[in-house]
Amino acid sequence: MILEDNPQRRPQTFGGLVYLVITSMALTGLVFVVAGAWRPGVSWMGAGLLVGSAFRLVLPERRAGMLRVRRKAEDVLLLLVAGVALLVLAVVVPNQPG
Repeated sequence: MILEDNPQRRPQTFGGLVYLVITSMALTGLVFVVAGAWRPGVSWMGAGLLVGSAFRLVLPERRAGMLRVRRKAEDVLLLLVAGVALLVLAVVVPNQPG
């Protein structure tokens, strides 16, 4: 088998494209956090995980791409719990004076 070295790498499935969108949402959140606005940053990260959970739920196994790590139920549950936890964190933590 000969492997081609193709410099134009792109996702081969729709799930791979969704994975890139989720990764970009997480990086956007990280930029917000580094800039000092941690609540919007954590919210972006949580929203990205919820988007990933929704897409993992509706995409068939063969189209899930890099979203498919474990069984579908486990992936959806873990992404959902982590996303909700981050959003709750952003809402519940009180503002610090100063």
